[in-house]
Amino acid sequence: MTTRTQPLSAAPWLTGMREAIPLLGGYIPVAISFGLIAIQAGFTAWEATLISVLVYAGASQFLFIGMAAAGAPLWLVVAMTLLINARHLVYAPNLAPWLTASRHWPWLMHGLTDQVFALAHSRLPQLPEHQRLGWYTGAALLAWASWIAGTLLGAVAGDWLMSQWPLLGEVMPFALPALFLVLVMPRFTSRRWALALCLTIVTAMICTLAGFTNLGIPLAALCGALCFYLVKFDSRQAGGSHE
Repeated sequence: MTTRTQPLSAAPWLTGMREAIPLLGGYIPVAISFGLIAIQAGFTAWEATLISVLVYAGASQFLFIGMAAAGAPLWLVVAMTLLINARHLVYAPNLAPWLTASRHWPWLMHGLTDQVFALAHSRLPQLPEHQRLGWYTGAALLAWASWIAGTLLGAVAGDWLMSQWPLLGEVMPFALPALFLVLVMPRFTSRRWALALCLTIVTAMICTLAGFTNLGIPLAALCGALCFYLVKFDSRQAGGSHE
């Protein structure tokens, strides 16, 4: 199935920034939490901000400061960080078909996060080839800048924010899951995607209720991916399509 492209009327980088604005609703609260937790773990505000500049991987950053504060050896911290980010091995082949020839793409992949991937995966196929680089640049840079700014804000004024608005501390943990939910909801219009997503959700819930929290995420992702590709295979065998 081919996707019809539609040229952008505005500058691609500006459109990318505008379309990435909804991501900030999940990025900034979580980044504030990271900045605050980093300060509590003994890092300085500039060290916390530098981590967000160079590492820029939410879950890995929280793991990094936790293990570093606990005195874990550096090799183990690096190994665990790479393990968490191994999901990019799945992102790359899914995004590669929509990338145009440019020497800038390898550098821009530093800005590839879960949310940016989800947005780019659905948006890039809709754009003409000459506008994809600009669109991705705008979207990725805005998301990265918001994460850095949120980290600095949390590191410098996190305690003050929590004291002024105690409810903020209760709401922030739900910001990122809510953002993921918004990103995957459009996929439920496809029966194939809906089946894979429902299986993923149910598997994760069962693992969590059974006490296997750490196992839940990779196992649920594996079950969802297998379901997605098996349904595709069965549909081809039957000579039909359930996209």
